[in-house]
Amino acid sequence: MNNNKDRIKLAHGSGGGMMADLIQDVILRYLDAPELANLDDAAELVIPHNRIAFSTDTFVVKPIFFPGGDIGSLAVSGTVNDILMKGARPLFLSLGLVLEEGFLIHDLRTILQSIKQACDYAGVKVVTGDTKVVGKGDLDGICINTSGIGSILPGVDVSGSYAKTGDSVIVSGDIGAHGIAVMVKRNGLHLKGDIKSDAKPLTGEVLPLLERYADSIHVLRDPTRGGVAATLNEIADSSGVRIYLDESAIPVNDWVKSVCELLGFDPLYLPCEGRFLVFVDSSASVEVMSFMRDTCGCHDVSVIGTVEGESSGEVLLRTISGGVRILDMPVGELLPRIC
Repeated sequence: MNNNKDRIKLAHGSGGGMMADLIQDVILRYLDAPELANLDDAAELVIPHNRIAFSTDTFVVKPIFFPGGDIGSLAVSGTVNDILMKGARPLFLSLGLVLEEGFLIHDLRTILQSIKQACDYAGVKVVTGDTKVVGKGDLDGICINTSGIGSILPGVDVSGSYAKTGDSVIVSGDIGAHGIAVMVKRNGLHLKGDIKSDAKPLTGEVLPLLERYADSIHVLRDPTRGGVAATLNEIADSSGVRIYLDESAIPVNDWVKSVCELLGFDPLYLPCEGRFLVFVDSSASVEVMSFMRDTCGCHDVSVIGTVEGESSGEVLLRTISGGVRILDMPVGELLPRIC
């Protein structure tokens, strides 16, 4: 391998010819939106309607390649899903790359290909971006920032502050897979089973649901850092309600359950990157669940709890053994660098 040709150098971030070559020969080969092609300092966008959702996130996952994805697909999925959770159709992304001197251009190409595939799957375009290069040892390979803009669907009004007494709490599928997949890869554990991240853009699951049941849905959230437990605590606090969960109804993949039992993790605190929570009128919950399963492809969808009155914000878990325990916010960081 020719290190002078196949690795990122500081000059790639200098604004000169090598940076121009990197953008033209590497980055733009994978990002072909016409809004980006002129390489202006800002993109000119046409947004339908007039309610806009905007979000940004930065990704430092370690390792950058993991079963079921990589930092590129994760960066697209994370921001796309945040836009969806506000009831919006994702449209445009910005892409900020911070590269360490010595980073393999082959790996950058692989990551950019994943970004392209995730964008195509989600129906979004990268329309503006930036690339910086830092010295060797100043960064752990690569850091990616994505910001996103979406158009909120007509008639949709969802927020973590809108949970209501009587709502059913639905999860779109089994939980905890992303956290376990990253942890297993990071620590070099050799375990049997189809261990892979659930990370993916949720466009195909969320948009049909909103288009059909906008009047019945009050809250949409994706349980990323801190998992289902942290996300529900945030909603309970923001809405001033008490949430009860049924432990027996919470879907957990067998291999996630096995690793959790082996290493002492609680799946409720593990991050997901391809699942979402829905708070919906209880009168519509059965119909919404059927629609999610049959039309949206959420095969493991389940009602996992209910909102049972106002409070200062607490989440309680009805355990399989018949008891009740408080499901607190996580303290510290159970699994660092998972997104």
